Amino acid sequence: MGECKIDHSHEDVKKKYESQMEFLPQDMSALFNNFFKEEHTQDILNEVFHLLKKYDLVTEEEKSERNNRIYLVLNNV
Repeated sequence: MGECKIDHSHEDVKKKYESQMEFLPQDMSALFNNFFKEEHTQDILNEVFHLLKKYDLVTEEEKSERNNRIYLVLNNV
């Protein structure tokens, strides 16, 4: 994934999650629900946004890599 210079808001991340939710593993929903209950740094918001961006279009291998990263981030914030 390339570097993006746009800062994404809490609401941007939530909308992106909602648009990709049906493509994500079911067990992530509780992690995302907890994630959205709290405030996060801009770096975390941007990272999660970009992990979700075009998630439905990436290869299974890329999804696996993104899933691992999403779990890592959501379990540690």
